Amino acid sequence: MSRFLFVILLPLLFFSCSDVEKKTLSEGMWLTELEITDTEVLPFNFKLIKDNESHYKIEIYNADEVIQVDEIEVKNDSIFIKAPVFEGYLAGTFNKNVITGSFIKESLDRVVPFKAYHNVSYRFKNKGSSNKDVNGIWKTEFLPNTPDSYLGKGIFEQKGDKVTGTFRTTTGDYRYLEGIVDGDSLKLSAFDGAHAFLFTAKVSDSTLNGIFYSGNHSRESFVAKRDDTFELPDANSLTFLKEGYDTLAFSFPNVEGDMVSLQDEAFKNKVVLVQIMGTWCPNCLDETKFYTKYLKSNQNDDLKVVALAFEYAKTKEAAFKSIERLQKRIGVPYPILLAQYGTADKAKAQEKLPMLNHILSYPTTIFIDKNGEVRKIHTGFNGPATGEKHIAFKKEFSEFVTILLNE
Repeated sequence: MSRFLFVILLPLLFFSCSDVEKKTLSEGMWLTELEITDTEVLPFNFKLIKDNESHYKIEIYNADEVIQVDEIEVKNDSIFIKAPVFEGYLAGTFNKNVITGSFIKESLDRVVPFKAYHNVSYRFKNKGSSNKDVNGIWKTEFLPNTPDSYLGKGIFEQKGDKVTGTFRTTTGDYRYLEGIVDGDSLKLSAFDGAHAFLFTAKVSDSTLNGIFYSGNHSRESFVAKRDDTFELPDANSLTFLKEGYDTLAFSFPNVEGDMVSLQDEAFKNKVVLVQIMGTWCPNCLDETKFYTKYLKSNQNDDLKVVALAFEYAKTKEAAFKSIERLQKRIGVPYPILLAQYGTADKAKAQEKLPMLNHILSYPTTIFIDKNGEVRKIHTGFNGPATGEKHIAFKKEFSEFVTILLNE
């Protein structure tokens, strides 16, 4: 039996045992450490709350973000914690003050061991004092001096030794990061049930030299230099229609199995936003929440949104299950079509929409006017973790949609 299958079956074996002595799980703050290498752990904090005799809920903390988790099963000495919306889950066994288990994403065959400790409120333990200051903007190159290098913009706020912020890239942001400056080291982490991020770096007055870990499957070096004037390329210029095209065309199934096309009567003479996304993608979730809230606050029969989901779920049934889960949990008022399953590979995704020069990012939004012409394509999404950029995006979005509606 493979290690992955063993970990998947482990909680089921525990749940099936009826003769295990009943144990209690302590309420309050917990520190979880994902074991991403032999020497590095990725920490995050959560608060365990007992609603009643048999039901728990959890609040996961990342800087200003609080993630509410209510799908928790506890039986005997086993616990199963399902992330909201996303596929990932934590499964393990516990005693009163320690949980031992794995963070699992089945579709990607990924397993990350973890341990969680009760009554620990710090995220990173500070081992010494520091006079390093990382406040401000940092021009960042990930995978420097390689063909795969890409730029990012570090945005950090430091109070004492505590640091919050994010990295923006052309494809989105790395969401709410939280950590510390410890001596000459910067340590930041985030966990949301989909992604587990750890950034470590050595700090000088004007340079960060570090490593970006995504779970235990990805490791990227990065170099950052302080630069308050740095800005990323315009998100409206990165994705465009190839020469010879002026419209978008597709036909994909919705959750009812009906094929949906832009040629359908529902979209004729309407302003249409086409959202390229995946249910596994935290930036896409942020964008979906924004669109859902916007549509509910700005109801207009001339504005339609349709999402195209590119899913790494291994089967069509599993992909549709993820789509339905997202729609129900968030209350998404627009259709989400299944454009691809089995992989979220961007090159394969671009084959489904060959009129685009590429699919650079999940999410990407295509703005189509009432005449069916593509007027703008916005790559990525500046989520709430980006602060002022998120506010600016919302203003730009609202103004541009209003222009299209008034034409």
